[in-house]
Amino acid sequence: MPKTHLADKVEKGGPGAVNLEALERAEQVIADLSDDYLGWVKEDMDRIQSGIDKLKSGDGDAKELLDSIFQTSHDIKGQGGSFGYDLMTTVGNDLCRFVEQIKEPTQKDTNILQLHLDTMRLIINQKIKGDGGDLGEKLLSGLDLVIQKAIREG
Repeated sequence: MPKTHLADKVEKGGPGAVNLEALERAEQVIADLSDDYLGWVKEDMDRIQSGIDKLKSGDGDAKELLDSIFQTSHDIKGQGGSFGYDLMTTVGNDLCRFVEQIKEPTQKDTNILQLHLDTMRLIINQKIKGDGGDLGEKLLSGLDLVIQKAIREG
């Protein structure tokens, strides 16, 4: 798992280290933006939904739509942990890895894309922060089981 908290990403103490007061101020700015994050991520999820819908209907260039879904998922992956939504980072990463495997999208692929997005929406709507504890573990294992079943039946 990548480091998700600013303090874990920088050197503290010694030459070239970050000033601890500056680090605290930066972490406070991130905390203050947390409410904004919920709006941003909902817009990102709407963009992914639009891409999935267009893939399902055959409306638009599949490669461009998949690239857009990948980029938006990558943004979600990068921002999630910074705002305390580590599960969003995990699911965003999983979605990126899945999109990378798609050559020509099938119904099964769009269903799996939708499962990832539905999981993200649940995390945000329930405001499940951090790793989500037991609930987060169940969410991730449930997502994996449903995806594996879809792949087997595909």
